[in-house]
Amino acid sequence: MNKFDKKIFGTLFFSIFCTVTGVGIVVPLLPVYAHGLGATGLYIAMIFGAFSLSRTFFLPYFGRLSDKKGRKPIIAAGLLAYALVSMAFILARNVEALIAIRFLQGIASAMIMPATQAYIGDITPAGREGTTMGLFNMSMFTGLSIGPFIGGVINDSFSLNTSFASMGFLAFVGFLLSYFLLPPTRSEKVVGRGKAPIDWKWLLYDREVAGLFLFRMAYAACIGVIWSFLPVLADSEFSLSSSSIGVLVMLGVFFSGLMHLPMGFLADRLNRKMMVVTGGLIISVAILSFEWADSFWDLVLGNVLFGVGGGVAMPALMALAVLKGGSTDAMGSVMGLMSMSHSLGMLTGSLFAGLMMDIFQLRHAFPSGAILMMLSVGLFFLFAYPKNGVPAETDLQVGPLDL
Repeated sequence: MNKFDKKIFGTLFFSIFCTVTGVGIVVPLLPVYAHGLGATGLYIAMIFGAFSLSRTFFLPYFGRLSDKKGRKPIIAAGLLAYALVSMAFILARNVEALIAIRFLQGIASAMIMPATQAYIGDITPAGREGTTMGLFNMSMFTGLSIGPFIGGVINDSFSLNTSFASMGFLAFVGFLLSYFLLPPTRSEKVVGRGKAPIDWKWLLYDREVAGLFLFRMAYAACIGVIWSFLPVLADSEFSLSSSSIGVLVMLGVFFSGLMHLPMGFLADRLNRKMMVVTGGLIISVAILSFEWADSFWDLVLGNVLFGVGGGVAMPALMALAVLKGGSTDAMGSVMGLMSMSHSLGMLTGSLFAGLMMDIFQLRHAFPSGAILMMLSVGLFFLFAYPKNGVPAETDLQVGPLDL
């Protein structure tokens, strides 16, 4: 990666780090806050689901738009919109208002992630897809890991409104970084390409894209279950403080982020698809363990194991997505689909778990995530490997060990 591309990488890394840290500050507090307002399990799921629902509808549009118009305008506008919408949480007085704000926040988020990940894909050197995406994903996972702890401290020391204001401020910092430090749009590779990208709908007919889509959707469903209901479980059955809940949520994301760079390095040298399958199996065991947790340390162990599974699977999965985006000249559309699968997973995971909580009991929310994950591992294996057993294009890796 040359000096010019390193500047782009660094700018996007810190822009997303600031924004995602703000998200992490608030996410663990929302379920407890909504529960205190009288929200049932289904309403809690709707608060998280509204965000995912709007993202799902708009992600393909903004991903393809970035393929046509460039990355910077979409990223900068999305970060500014995210900052403004985040401040609206201070005005919310009921669950319905929280749902509406999360819906608008999801639209802003849909502008940010596919364009950002596509920009990183554009500047990724050949043969270093896993390492580059693994390093970049650390910006998100590090932000999400320290955010919950900071949010718990802010809420215990000040107020929830201060946490909301912090989220908006950090998103605005991300906007300033991207607006002033990213190079002009005309310098982007995607703008100078001169041909229309493939429509995202046609990409779903690709077996490998379908496998990647389904796996990431199931992984996000498990995240939705944990983020929506682990704080409620920790509060109602273990009487943990906001700070302790923040630490608990932080651990899984922290361990996942910690593993992204070394696992990305390995993904450029090992079989990426088997890394995805292995990570999926670890995730399944981890989320199932929450149903049997008898102590705070059981919750810690399950969350750390979940982070390890994600750390093994996701760098390899995103490396496969970068290769597919490059081979189809539709990096924005591919990354839009990856983000879309994440939103669908968060939506279906939290809603299904919320119904399980209301119909049965709180702990029954977690096995639903394990079932979805196991199904996705099987489907990924089925779709990712051709029927004739011949490796697909994304299996053909040339790394330092091959030279």
